[in-house]
Amino acid sequence: MTLEQLRIFVAVAEKQHVTRAAAELNLTQSATSAAIAALEARYGIKLFDRVGRGIILTKTGRDFLNEAREILARAKAAEQVLDDLAGLKRGSLILAASQTVANYWLPPRIDPFRKAYPGIDLHVTMSNTEQVAQAVSRGDADLGFVEGEVDDPTLAIRKMDGDSLTVVVGANHQWIGKTRITPKLLIETSWILREPGSGTRSMFEAALKKFGLKLSELDIRLELPSNEAVRTAVESGNCAAAISDLVVAQSLAAGTLHRVKIDLPKRSFLALRHKVRYASQAERALLASFRI
Repeated sequence: MTLEQLRIFVAVAEKQHVTRAAAELNLTQSATSAAIAALEARYGIKLFDRVGRGIILTKTGRDFLNEAREILARAKAAEQVLDDLAGLKRGSLILAASQTVANYWLPPRIDPFRKAYPGIDLHVTMSNTEQVAQAVSRGDADLGFVEGEVDDPTLAIRKMDGDSLTVVVGANHQWIGKTRITPKLLIETSWILREPGSGTRSMFEAALKKFGLKLSELDIRLELPSNEAVRTAVESGNCAAAISDLVVAQSLAAGTLHRVKIDLPKRSFLALRHKVRYASQAERALLASFRI
Protein backbone atom coordinates (compact mmCIF):
# COMPACT_ATOMS: atom_id res chain seq x y z
CA MET A 1 0.00 0.00 0.00
CA THR A 2 1.36 3.42 -0.95
CA LEU A 3 0.41 6.96 0.00
CA GLU A 4 -0.45 7.58 -3.64
CA GLN A 5 -2.93 4.70 -3.59
CA LEU A 6 -4.49 6.10 -0.41
CA ARG A 7 -4.68 9.57 -1.94
CA ILE A 8 -6.45 8.15 -4.99
CA PHE A 9 -8.83 6.07 -2.87
CA VAL A 10 -9.86 9.08 -0.75
CA ALA A 11 -10.42 11.23 -3.85
CA VAL A 12 -12.59 8.58 -5.52
CA ALA A 13 -14.52 8.03 -2.29
CA GLU A 14 -15.24 11.73 -1.87
CA LYS A 15 -16.18 12.29 -5.52
CA GLN A 16 -17.95 8.91 -5.87
CA HIS A 17 -16.77 9.05 -9.43
CA VAL A 18 -13.53 7.74 -10.96
CA THR A 19 -13.33 10.21 -13.85
CA ARG A 20 -13.91 13.29 -11.68
CA ALA A 21 -11.39 12.06 -9.10
CA ALA A 22 -8.82 11.43 -11.84
CA ALA A 23 -9.30 14.95 -13.19
CA GLU A 24 -8.84 16.46 -9.73
CA LEU A 25 -5.64 14.43 -9.20
CA ASN A 26 -4.37 15.13 -12.72
CA LEU A 27 -4.25 11.41 -13.49
CA THR A 28 -5.70 9.30 -16.25
CA GLN A 29 -8.88 7.38 -15.59
CA SER A 30 -7.06 4.10 -16.20
CA ALA A 31 -4.32 4.91 -13.67
CA THR A 32 -6.95 5.86 -11.08
CA SER A 33 -8.94 2.67 -11.65
CA ALA A 34 -5.75 0.60 -11.55
CA ALA A 35 -4.78 2.02 -8.14
CA ILE A 36 -8.17 1.08 -6.67
CA ALA A 37 -8.03 -2.36 -8.28
CA ALA A 38 -4.54 -2.94 -6.87
CA LEU A 39 -5.71 -2.16 -3.34
CA GLU A 40 -8.71 -4.47 -3.66
CA ALA A 41 -6.63 -7.28 -5.14
CA ARG A 42 -3.80 -6.96 -2.60
CA TYR A 43 -6.13 -7.35 0.38
CA GLY A 44 -8.92 -9.42 -1.17
CA ILE A 45 -11.62 -6.86 -0.43
CA LYS A 46 -14.12 -4.74 -2.33
CA LEU A 47 -14.04 -1.01 -1.65
CA PHE A 48 -16.72 0.20 -4.08
CA ASP A 49 -19.98 -1.08 -5.56
CA ARG A 50 -21.19 0.07 -8.96
CA VAL A 51 -24.75 1.46 -8.86
CA GLY A 52 -26.04 2.47 -12.25
CA ARG A 53 -23.43 4.75 -13.81
CA GLY A 54 -21.92 5.72 -10.46
CA ILE A 55 -20.07 4.08 -7.59
CA ILE A 56 -20.64 4.00 -3.84
CA LEU A 57 -18.46 2.83 -0.96
CA THR A 58 -19.03 -0.61 0.47
CA LYS A 59 -19.17 -1.05 4.26
CA THR A 60 -15.49 -2.02 4.11
CA GLY A 61 -14.75 1.07 2.05
CA ARG A 62 -16.52 3.33 4.54
CA ASP A 63 -14.58 1.85 7.45
CA PHE A 64 -11.29 2.19 5.57
CA LEU A 65 -11.95 5.80 4.51
CA ASN A 66 -11.43 7.26 8.00
CA GLU A 67 -8.18 5.33 8.43
CA ALA A 68 -6.94 6.45 5.02
CA ARG A 69 -7.66 10.08 5.85
CA GLU A 70 -5.80 9.76 9.15
CA ILE A 71 -2.74 8.25 7.44
CA LEU A 72 -2.68 11.03 4.86
CA ALA A 73 -3.04 13.62 7.62
CA ARG A 74 -0.08 12.11 9.48
CA ALA A 75 1.97 12.11 6.28
CA LYS A 76 1.10 15.76 5.79
CA ALA A 77 2.19 16.48 9.37
CA ALA A 78 5.55 14.86 8.65
CA GLU A 79 5.88 17.09 5.59
CA GLN A 80 5.11 20.13 7.71
CA VAL A 81 7.89 19.21 10.13
CA LEU A 82 10.33 19.25 7.24
CA ASP A 83 8.94 22.55 6.03
CA ASP A 84 9.58 23.98 9.49
CA LEU A 85 13.26 23.13 9.10
CA ALA A 86 13.36 25.58 6.20
CA GLY A 87 12.62 28.39 8.66
CA LEU A 88 9.28 29.40 7.12
CA LYS A 89 10.91 29.90 3.75
CA ARG A 90 8.43 27.49 2.21
CA GLY A 91 5.31 25.60 3.16
CA SER A 92 1.55 25.96 2.97
CA LEU A 93 -1.49 26.51 5.12
CA ILE A 94 -5.10 25.71 4.34
CA LEU A 95 -7.50 28.05 6.12
CA ALA A 96 -11.24 27.51 6.27
CA ALA A 97 -13.43 30.44 7.28
CA SER A 98 -17.11 31.16 7.60
CA GLN A 99 -18.48 33.83 5.30
CA THR A 100 -18.44 36.90 7.54
CA VAL A 101 -14.92 36.13 8.71
CA ALA A 102 -13.62 35.23 5.24
CA ASN A 103 -15.03 38.29 3.50
CA TYR A 104 -14.55 41.01 6.11
CA TRP A 105 -12.31 40.01 9.04
CA LEU A 106 -9.64 37.77 7.53
CA PRO A 107 -8.32 39.65 4.43
CA PRO A 108 -6.71 42.64 6.19
CA ARG A 109 -5.14 40.29 8.74
CA ILE A 110 -3.54 37.79 6.38
CA ASP A 111 -2.00 40.46 4.14
CA PRO A 112 0.80 41.33 6.62
CA PHE A 113 1.54 37.61 7.06
CA ARG A 114 1.87 37.14 3.30
CA LYS A 115 4.35 40.02 3.14
CA ALA A 116 6.36 38.69 6.09
CA TYR A 117 6.46 35.09 4.81
CA PRO A 118 6.11 35.15 1.01
CA GLY A 119 7.22 31.50 0.75
CA ILE A 120 4.18 30.25 2.69
CA ASP A 121 1.24 29.53 0.39
CA LEU A 122 -2.10 30.42 2.00
CA HIS A 123 -5.22 28.74 0.63
CA VAL A 124 -8.57 30.01 1.97
CA THR A 125 -11.85 28.14 1.58
CA MET A 126 -15.20 29.58 2.60
CA SER A 127 -18.33 27.89 3.93
CA ASN A 128 -20.59 28.16 6.96
CA THR A 129 -19.52 27.61 10.58
CA GLU A 130 -20.66 24.00 10.73
CA GLN A 131 -18.81 23.07 7.55
CA VAL A 132 -15.62 24.86 8.64
CA ALA A 133 -15.56 22.92 11.92
CA GLN A 134 -16.01 19.66 10.01
CA ALA A 135 -13.14 20.55 7.64
CA VAL A 136 -10.73 21.17 10.53
CA SER A 137 -11.88 18.05 12.35
CA ARG A 138 -11.33 15.91 9.23
CA GLY A 139 -7.94 17.46 8.55
CA ASP A 140 -9.04 19.12 5.31
CA ALA A 141 -8.05 22.49 6.78
CA ASP A 142 -5.19 23.39 9.12
CA LEU A 143 -7.03 26.23 10.85
CA GLY A 144 -10.62 27.41 10.93
CA PHE A 145 -12.04 30.84 11.68
CA VAL A 146 -15.76 31.11 12.41
CA GLU A 147 -18.38 33.36 13.96
CA GLY A 148 -20.75 30.66 15.21
CA GLU A 149 -20.62 28.44 18.28
CA VAL A 150 -18.79 25.13 17.83
CA ASP A 151 -19.22 22.00 19.94
CA ASP A 152 -16.65 19.47 18.74
CA PRO A 153 -14.43 17.64 21.26
CA THR A 154 -11.71 17.10 18.64
CA LEU A 155 -11.09 20.86 18.26
CA ALA A 156 -9.12 23.39 20.31
CA ILE A 157 -11.02 26.68 20.29
CA ARG A 158 -9.67 30.19 20.95
CA LYS A 159 -11.68 33.41 21.06
CA MET A 160 -10.79 36.44 18.93
CA ASP A 161 -12.17 39.95 18.48
CA GLY A 162 -15.41 39.73 16.55
CA ASP A 163 -18.38 41.85 15.54
CA SER A 164 -21.87 42.87 16.57
CA LEU A 165 -25.18 41.59 15.30
CA THR A 166 -27.45 44.33 14.00
CA VAL A 167 -30.99 44.50 12.63
CA VAL A 168 -31.29 46.38 9.33
CA VAL A 169 -34.16 47.34 7.02
CA GLY A 170 -34.55 49.01 3.62
CA ALA A 171 -35.59 52.59 3.00
CA ASN A 172 -39.32 51.79 2.68
CA HIS A 173 -39.69 49.65 5.79
CA GLN A 174 -42.31 50.45 8.46
CA TRP A 175 -39.60 50.77 11.13
CA ILE A 176 -37.88 53.73 9.45
CA GLY A 177 -38.00 56.66 11.84
CA LYS A 178 -38.34 54.59 15.02
CA THR A 179 -35.66 55.43 17.56
CA ARG A 180 -35.85 51.95 19.10
CA ILE A 181 -38.00 48.84 18.84
CA THR A 182 -39.03 46.32 21.47
CA PRO A 183 -38.48 42.56 21.07
CA LYS A 184 -42.23 42.03 20.60
CA LEU A 185 -42.11 43.99 17.34
CA LEU A 186 -39.72 41.42 15.86
CA ILE A 187 -42.66 39.13 15.05
CA GLU A 188 -44.54 41.92 13.23
CA THR A 189 -42.32 42.06 10.15
CA SER A 190 -41.03 39.65 7.52
CA TRP A 191 -37.42 38.48 7.62
CA ILE A 192 -34.61 37.47 5.27
CA LEU A 193 -32.06 35.32 7.07
CA ARG A 194 -28.93 33.29 6.47
CA GLU A 195 -29.31 29.55 5.99
CA PRO A 196 -29.41 27.01 8.88
CA GLY A 197 -25.86 26.17 9.98
CA SER A 198 -24.54 29.72 9.63
CA GLY A 199 -23.08 31.44 12.68
CA THR A 200 -25.05 34.63 12.04
CA ARG A 201 -28.35 32.76 12.12
CA SER A 202 -27.38 30.82 15.26
CA MET A 203 -26.47 34.05 17.03
CA PHE A 204 -29.78 35.66 16.11
CA GLU A 205 -31.66 32.58 17.29
CA ALA A 206 -29.84 32.77 20.65
CA ALA A 207 -30.73 36.47 20.95
CA LEU A 208 -34.40 35.68 20.27
CA LYS A 209 -34.34 33.07 23.01
CA LYS A 210 -33.16 35.69 25.51
CA PHE A 211 -36.11 37.84 24.41
CA GLY A 212 -38.47 34.93 25.08
CA LEU A 213 -39.07 34.37 21.35
CA LYS A 214 -38.54 31.46 18.98
CA LEU A 215 -37.30 31.60 15.41
CA SER A 216 -40.45 29.70 14.39
CA GLU A 217 -42.55 32.69 15.50
CA LEU A 218 -40.97 34.92 12.84
CA ASP A 219 -42.27 35.30 9.30
CA ILE A 220 -39.18 34.13 7.41
CA ARG A 221 -39.75 34.96 3.76
CA LEU A 222 -36.34 33.90 2.44
CA GLU A 223 -33.21 32.03 3.53
CA LEU A 224 -30.04 32.82 1.57
CA PRO A 225 -26.57 31.24 1.59
CA SER A 226 -24.48 34.43 1.65
CA ASN A 227 -24.30 37.71 3.56
CA GLU A 228 -24.18 39.69 0.33
CA ALA A 229 -27.36 38.07 -0.94
CA VAL A 230 -29.16 38.88 2.32
CA ARG A 231 -27.94 42.50 2.23
CA THR A 232 -29.03 43.02 -1.40
CA ALA A 233 -32.44 41.44 -0.82
CA VAL A 234 -33.15 43.68 2.17
CA GLU A 235 -31.99 46.80 0.31
CA SER A 236 -34.51 46.14 -2.45
CA GLY A 237 -37.47 44.95 -0.38
CA ASN A 238 -39.50 45.57 2.77
CA CYS A 239 -38.09 42.83 5.00
CA ALA A 240 -35.69 42.97 7.94
CA ALA A 241 -32.45 41.07 8.46
CA ALA A 242 -30.17 40.31 11.40
CA ILE A 243 -26.61 40.46 10.11
CA SER A 244 -23.06 41.38 11.08
CA ASP A 245 -22.25 45.08 11.36
CA LEU A 246 -19.13 44.35 9.28
CA VAL A 247 -21.30 43.26 6.35
CA VAL A 248 -23.58 46.31 6.27
CA ALA A 249 -21.17 49.10 7.23
CA GLN A 250 -20.93 50.52 3.69
CA SER A 251 -24.66 50.19 3.05
CA LEU A 252 -25.44 52.05 6.27
CA ALA A 253 -23.02 54.81 5.30
CA ALA A 254 -24.61 55.06 1.84
CA GLY A 255 -28.13 55.14 3.24
CA THR A 256 -29.35 52.06 1.34
CA LEU A 257 -29.89 50.27 4.66
CA HIS A 258 -30.96 51.61 8.04
CA ARG A 259 -30.04 50.25 11.46
CA VAL A 260 -32.90 49.48 13.82
CA LYS A 261 -31.94 49.97 17.45
CA ILE A 262 -32.52 46.94 19.64
CA ASP A 263 -30.21 45.36 22.18
CA LEU A 264 -28.37 42.55 20.40
CA PRO A 265 -25.17 40.90 21.60
CA LYS A 266 -21.63 41.33 20.48
CA ARG A 267 -19.80 38.19 19.60
CA SER A 268 -16.29 36.85 19.49
CA PHE A 269 -15.00 35.00 16.47
CA LEU A 270 -13.36 31.63 17.07
CA ALA A 271 -10.10 30.14 15.85
CA LEU A 272 -10.22 26.35 15.47
CA ARG A 273 -7.47 23.77 15.22
CA HIS A 274 -7.35 20.03 15.79
CA LYS A 275 -6.30 19.16 19.33
CA VAL A 276 -3.89 16.34 18.51
CA ARG A 277 -2.60 17.14 15.03
CA TYR A 278 0.82 18.71 14.74
CA ALA A 279 0.77 22.52 14.83
CA SER A 280 3.29 23.66 12.21
CA GLN A 281 5.56 26.63 12.65
CA ALA A 282 3.56 28.39 9.93
CA GLU A 283 0.35 27.86 11.90
CA ARG A 284 1.91 29.22 15.06
CA ALA A 285 3.33 32.22 13.21
CA LEU A 286 -0.04 33.02 11.64
CA LEU A 287 -1.90 32.82 14.96
CA ALA A 288 0.79 34.95 16.59
CA SER A 289 0.39 37.59 13.87
CA PHE A 290 -3.35 37.62 14.70
CA ARG A 291 -2.40 37.94 18.39
CA ILE A 292 -4.27 34.78 19.25
